[in-house]
Amino acid sequence: MRRLLGYCLAQASAAGNRVFDEHIGTPLALRRVDYTILVLVDANPDATNRQLARLLGLSMPYLTITLDKLAARGLVSRTRSEADRRSSLLRLTDEGRSLLREAEDIAATMEKRLLAPLSSGERALLFELLRKVWVSRHADSRDPASISARRKPA
Repeated sequence: MRRLLGYCLAQASAAGNRVFDEHIGTPLALRRVDYTILVLVDANPDATNRQLARLLGLSMPYLTITLDKLAARGLVSRTRSEADRRSSLLRLTDEGRSLLREAEDIAATMEKRLLAPLSSGERALLFELLRKVWVSRHADSRDPASISARRKPA
């Protein structure tokens, strides 16, 4: 089993999920998908639900329910697009931005703990290889309206 990529990724993911839940999930009442959406909306103001769903591989109904919950907590706002009235443009509220900053501060420490067994070179290689797998997954979708998982420079 140790030679199966899926098994190894699942084990690494389980460890990361436990650390996330302990440090961010439970204290801040954020699920991993909530945190990911906050990060993406912060990096891509005015992204649409469809763009987020495509990037995250989520169904529109599931994403809509998740966004409803984030909006009810006052973390995201949705504004009808003037260009396409069927679409909503997403933005973080001040409260959402504040919670995200708190979570990101915690995440920086949390990741150090999770990656502590790796040297800096091993960490860099891990991220490079995971990025290659992720990019290849999205290589077929050259949608000009797609959004980025990278934070825009301040």
